[in-house]
Amino acid sequence: SMSTMVYPREEKLDKLSQEEIISNTKLVMQGLEALKNEHNSILHSLLETIKCLKKDEEANLVHEKSNLLRKSVEMIELGLGEAQVMMALSNHLNAVESEKQKLRAQVRRLCQENQWLRDELANTQQKLQRSEQTVAQLEEEKKHLEFMNQLKKYDEDVSPSEEKEGDSAKDSLDDLFPNEEEEHGPGLPHQHSSAVAAAQQGGYEIPARLRTLHNLVIQYASQGRYEVAVPLCKQALEDLEKTSGHDHPDVATMLNILALVYRDQNKYKEAAHLLNDALSIREKTLGKDHPAVAATLNNLAVLYGKRGKYKEAEPLCKRALEIREKVLGKDHPDVAKQLNNLALLCQNQGKYDEVEYYYCRALEIYESCLGPDDPNVAKTKNNLASCYLKQGKYKDAEVLYKEILTRAHVKEFGSVDDEHKPIWMHAEEREEMSKSKHRDSAPYAEYGGWYKACKVSSPTVNTTLRNLGALYRRQGKLEAAETLEECAVRSRRQGIDPINQTKVVEILKEGDGTERRRSLGGSVKYENATDGSEE
Repeated sequence: SMSTMVYPREEKLDKLSQEEIISNTKLVMQGLEALKNEHNSILHSLLETIKCLKKDEEANLVHEKSNLLRKSVEMIELGLGEAQVMMALSNHLNAVESEKQKLRAQVRRLCQENQWLRDELANTQQKLQRSEQTVAQLEEEKKHLEFMNQLKKYDEDVSPSEEKEGDSAKDSLDDLFPNEEEEHGPGLPHQHSSAVAAAQQGGYEIPARLRTLHNLVIQYASQGRYEVAVPLCKQALEDLEKTSGHDHPDVATMLNILALVYRDQNKYKEAAHLLNDALSIREKTLGKDHPAVAATLNNLAVLYGKRGKYKEAEPLCKRALEIREKVLGKDHPDVAKQLNNLALLCQNQGKYDEVEYYYCRALEIYESCLGPDDPNVAKTKNNLASCYLKQGKYKDAEVLYKEILTRAHVKEFGSVDDEHKPIWMHAEEREEMSKSKHRDSAPYAEYGGWYKACKVSSPTVNTTLRNLGALYRRQGKLEAAETLEECAVRSRRQGIDPINQTKVVEILKEGDGTERRRSLGGSVKYENATDGSEE
């Protein structure tokens, strides 16, 4: 009966599914159990029969039958064991199949994510390529526009100092980074570590991702691409508020960056709102005497100053000064920066005694900390000279202008002697010769050669040449003024075409008092607006 139960099914095993095999195995197990019980029962009856039999032949026959039954029972038990192994194997296969399905689902998801990332990468690469092409085009357009702008300025008879005002928007980009305690101009690279340490002592350090974002914003804003810079800032701000909440230092940093982009667009109302919000967050999270609070106060003061609200800006600037003096010490270069800003605000209100005090103190700090050749020394002297001009102290201003030019000369040649004289000495010598009717017929290259050899390309020194030239004009020293102004023009625009060169010389040679006053006033305005108002 066992053979008829098992073998026909084995022929069809290759055609059965797993569920059918398991079902048949269970049936076979039931049959084997019944067969086992039946064999055990027969074996038991045979054993009883052996006990009753007396004849050896019959007993031997029964013994053979009982041995056969025992072997049959062993085979049945072996079959049952194999069936149990198959059942266990089935359970294991089910578990493996389930795990395989999970892994397949993960693989599908990873494939989808990979494809999405590939698509994103391809799109980003296309955008980058387009952006690079656009940047190259914009660079060319920018160079062309700058060239045309220079020509236009001379055509419109604009004074040399006013020519610089068009660069103020670019200068303001230097102030985009909200934490000025961690940002320094070209003259202050070695102060970075101490400022960072001060910020870290306050328990907050600007995250690297925000620094990277700041660099991106500078790049876009410098290209005038505010339609890219502003959404970039807004998206970052939204993400930060979702992850960190509104009252977080990172959110305040992002508000500062966005505010200064708005300020660069002359959107002063929106910028003021953001800066006040940033100030509130930083005071709440970092404390009222943290360097980051001073940075925000300074930005807010500069913003009010640009809007002409000097009285509202002054207390903010003074509070920023107090914080920086407290955190960094009274002789730190960042304190000198703040003093420059405060002096400019006071100058616009006519508080000249305070202006002189603040500029002189800033000058002492720069000279003691950074040395007499640091660019900030020349800038501050220029600012102080412009303050003297507004008060009519022309002699004091002239002394400062000459100091700046002499220092630039000494830095290059090491000393002042008969062979190496500062440019203002050359100018005054030409003035004396012109008055004694022995005009120097030497070509201009003799004087321009000094300026070229000195390799002075600093806007501050260039402005000093123009301002001192304007002073000479006021004193009637037209030849000296022309020498300085022509030197400044040639140093700034090498290879100027003859037509415009003639135009410049005509402008500088004009003796009209109104023109001289306008040139002088413009110089003062430019030097303070650019070098004094922002860090």
